[in-house]
Amino acid sequence: MSDPVDIRAWQRLDADVTTSGRIEDRDVARLAAVGVVHVINLALETHPEALADEGAKLHHHGIAYTHIPVPFDAPGEEHFAAFRDALERGPKPVHVHCIMNWRVSAFLYRLNRDHRGMPEAQARAIMERQWSPDGSDRPEAQVWAKFIAGSDT
Repeated sequence: MSDPVDIRAWQRLDADVTTSGRIEDRDVARLAAVGVVHVINLALETHPEALADEGAKLHHHGIAYTHIPVPFDAPGEEHFAAFRDALERGPKPVHVHCIMNWRVSAFLYRLNRDHRGMPEAQARAIMERQWSPDGSDRPEAQVWAKFIAGSDT
């Protein structure tokens, strides 16, 4: 099966990592069909677009599930540490999502830049396929700009 590119903000980073915005009921089987064995969700389960009972639905398809709820107005170092651990130690291939792929792209930017040795410009280009906190006029933009500036944790 080919990648389900119609999932909101779908992006394949490599053979082991895909990302997107929110997933829907119909996407669970499609993720399994492309070989995903682990899903990391950075969205709040209370978001109106969140998939209800996501963990149970993924489990039904044999997919491991890690939920790291990151408030959009308050991403923290504890969220980043949990994300890094889940991504690096969890089974692969892994799919990482939130609602718009903004949290995910910012977290991957920091991971790529600070822990994987990727040049900053390359890490930023990958993030900016989805979002640039520095260029956003959203009220949370300053919070995210500060978060992505981060430090080596």
